[in-house]
Amino acid sequence: MTTITSELTSEKALWMFETMITIRRFEEQARREADSGRLRGLHSSIGQEAVPTGVCAHLRDDDYVLGTHRSHHHCIAKGVDIREMMAELFGKATGTNKGKGGTMHIADINKGMLGANGVVGSNIPVATGVALAAKVQGKDSVSVVFFGDGAANQGSLHESMNLASIWKLPVLFVCENNRYAESTPVEYAVAGTSVANRAEGYAMPGVTVDGQSALDMYEVAGEAVARARAGEGPTLIEAQTYRYMGHFGADDPLSYRTPEEEQYYKDRDCVDRMKAYLLETGTATQEDLDAIDKEAVEAVAAAVKFAEESPFPSPEELTTDVYVSYR
Repeated sequence: MTTITSELTSEKALWMFETMITIRRFEEQARREADSGRLRGLHSSIGQEAVPTGVCAHLRDDDYVLGTHRSHHHCIAKGVDIREMMAELFGKATGTNKGKGGTMHIADINKGMLGANGVVGSNIPVATGVALAAKVQGKDSVSVVFFGDGAANQGSLHESMNLASIWKLPVLFVCENNRYAESTPVEYAVAGTSVANRAEGYAMPGVTVDGQSALDMYEVAGEAVARARAGEGPTLIEAQTYRYMGHFGADDPLSYRTPEEEQYYKDRDCVDRMKAYLLETGTATQEDLDAIDKEAVEAVAAAVKFAEESPFPSPEELTTDVYVSYR
């Protein structure tokens, strides 16, 4: 069991469990809806709940997050309303993007969620620019960008890390290394099989962390966020995690990985490990955790009902929110 600092309060630890179980239940329901044909294009984040939860536990509403094509867990950890998220998945007018973005473009500026993004690596320079804006404006806001091991080989990451280091920008580069860029194993695609080691070339800390441990993520992210707020610059975090599902709904992961490998990671499930920590430390009872789980299931069911009862956007909405008026 991970030893953590006293900085993690009981309230924060319970928030982390509640966040992870909400993500898990939301994603399970989203998968059921996708299987039924009611939504399309789903990229499930089941198995990766601990990564954004541990990071976002340190963030405020005026901190910023940039996500990926697999970003529901980022959105929920940053506090985006799951009813509006589900409505967006259903393409409804009450969605976070008025039903126009779908699963890969959820955003809520009021919560600092600047958007999921379907273009691999394109979110990285945006997060770097947001960090530059915060520094120029004299704010202590932090920018966090999540990306996968596939995006780690995009030039946009290297260019962004270089500028972030030169200008000491308050940005966290968080690689969710789930071992497969679609079906390409990390051992084949990443030289040296390490993303974190690349930080040395850009004069910033590079940390490899167990991304299946919310406690470890909390520790590492806490240090990185504190550095960023203090004006000490960026950090590259490589969270070693695992996606339980295929790259997308129709993908069969057993065509490129083994059942034994899948079981190894499921035996280290991040939700179960957080639950064990709460029970072992006496922070919560099994009844407490069951109640939190029940509330998450009910909240997701309410989100589905909200989405079902919401209207689709009117045809007139097709050309709105497309162009910016400079008048």
